[in-house]
Amino acid sequence: MKQTADERHDMLERYANGARLLHEVWDRVPDEARHWRPAPGKWSAHEVICHCADSEMNAAARIRYLLCEKEPVILGYDQDCWSRVLDYEHHPVEPAFAVVDAVRANTTAMLAHLEDSIWERQGRHTDSGEFSAEDWLRIYAGHLEVHTRQIERNLEQWKRATSS
Repeated sequence: MKQTADERHDMLERYANGARLLHEVWDRVPDEARHWRPAPGKWSAHEVICHCADSEMNAAARIRYLLCEKEPVILGYDQDCWSRVLDYEHHPVEPAFAVVDAVRANTTAMLAHLEDSIWERQGRHTDSGEFSAEDWLRIYAGHLEVHTRQIERNLEQWKRATSS
């Protein structure tokens, strides 16, 4: 479904604010809760931040391929494999935040100046098929919001688990 200019503007604002939300929730997580996992196979708050950094790098490349390349192919990836193989649990969180901040700021500045017609650009995602610049915006406008809520849930579960 084609986005209106107002819908796109709202999503661009959400995209621009995502890093701030992630920092705010992280600041509420006590040090002792940052590596706590709510269940086996679930990510700690720390791992979520590291995932966000890798996801932001992928997202920034994806939108640029969609906007600039002829017949772009957008690669899917196994986020759980990345977390395991790249050892998110032991990766320092500060550079992960630096990546999120820098990539979001740089991409936000780039997106602010695009012509309306360019949002119709299409590519093919290796996992989901046809994939447009508008699809990209729908996904990434809310991506850090989703992970902010995930960290909030982790924190609430940690509080319940440690209060008994």
